Amino acid sequence: MRFSAYDPGTFYDELYEGVGQPRAGSALLLRKFASLPEGELKKRQQAAERVILNMGMTFGVYGSEAGHEQILPFDIVPRIVEPSDWEHIESGLRQRMCALNLFINDVYHDQAIIRDGVIPRELIYSSRGFLTACCGLKPPRGIWCHIAGIDLIRISDGRFYVLEDNMRCPSGVAYVLEARQVMKRTFPELFDTYRVQPVDGYPSHLLETLQYLSDLPDPTIVILTPGMFNSAYYEHSLLAQKMGVELVEANDLVVVDGFVHMRTTKGSQRVDVIYRRINDNYLDPLAFRNDSVLGVPGLMESYKKGKVALVNAPGTGVSDDKALYAYVPKIINYYLAEEPILPNVPTYVCWERKDRAYVLSHLDELVVKATNEAGGYGMMIGPHASIQDREHYARLIESNPRNYIAQPTLALSRVPTLVEDHLEGRHVDLRPYVLYGRDVYVLPGGMTRVALRKGSLVVNSSQGGGNKDTWVLS
Repeated sequence: MRFSAYDPGTFYDELYEGVGQPRAGSALLLRKFASLPEGELKKRQQAAERVILNMGMTFGVYGSEAGHEQILPFDIVPRIVEPSDWEHIESGLRQRMCALNLFINDVYHDQAIIRDGVIPRELIYSSRGFLTACCGLKPPRGIWCHIAGIDLIRISDGRFYVLEDNMRCPSGVAYVLEARQVMKRTFPELFDTYRVQPVDGYPSHLLETLQYLSDLPDPTIVILTPGMFNSAYYEHSLLAQKMGVELVEANDLVVVDGFVHMRTTKGSQRVDVIYRRINDNYLDPLAFRNDSVLGVPGLMESYKKGKVALVNAPGTGVSDDKALYAYVPKIINYYLAEEPILPNVPTYVCWERKDRAYVLSHLDELVVKATNEAGGYGMMIGPHASIQDREHYARLIESNPRNYIAQPTLALSRVPTLVEDHLEGRHVDLRPYVLYGRDVYVLPGGMTRVALRKGSLVVNSSQGGGNKDTWVLS
């Protein structure tokens, strides 16, 4: 395999500076790959895929003709992050996590940021993530969002930008843990020479974060899952197993005398902390959707009285709203009196008349996103869209401008990816995971999602994307 022929093109490449010019941190890796016998890299890719199959590393795609459960596509060429880049990312994520927690607390209490005219009242109250039932809530330790997955991209200027905040029930960390195990089995010799920061401590950090929310010395913790047909069920079960806590569904829990109890083979046991992987509206049929069979009746009342902790707190979705994302730099400045360390991607909020007019006249240049969709759904990439698609989105924007934002079509950075018997550049993003407990912890690396289709900018697994291991160097 001729690595010297790999051409990064006009995009920022995470491993190469130019044709035949590896970046400093990737030189050792690429020399190792180049030294392998012909066809060996492909054999190791196939071996890695067998390991993934045996692990049962799956994700769910609703409505897929190929079946609900699919094996996660994985590419053997890792992404490498230099220490200086990681220090910058880590400090930016800490800053963002603190500011957004202050914002969530404010909108459910004093609403000073609205009174001071920083964010329009209508934007908050029209958000699907804003829950009036959460007004006045006081979550344990004053923390609303304990677990976040914040999506980053790097573009041609080499800088990292925040693309999206996932502050409700972010998924994907299981693939970070398992991808590392796959790479250690496939290239054990590289981990003997590379100083890659470990990721296997995440479950213990997560457990400490959950324990911190209870005053009890040994609280009972559970993960509440919608069940085995949920797209992230593999992750729910893996995290429960690694933390040594119970994985439960709604019918395993009941509220008695204000406390949450778990049914066990030995009788009823009180539950102190619930890491919920169920969306807000389904948590409690008495407080939210009365047709929910995934929630626990009385759970919100127990939570309000401080008899159980919920992670993340209900109501955190207000900070997930893509329309609100455009205001996060102002949020950081308002609460912390600091400039954002990690900048936002320039964003047009369609509910503002001037922005909407610009978007409608430049649909062939922009990426349009629905403010309450995820997983690559509800999105149009203007330069790749048909005239009919652009006309369809123009009608959607005009009929409900609050529901749409638009951003420039960015040239996401690329990482060499194994295609048949050679390397080709594929676009990537990065989702680091942030925990907020006694302090703020950022998992070194995160999930590098890769758009496996040539030229595609959509990295979501539900849209044909895959996964790479992310190596943060010490």
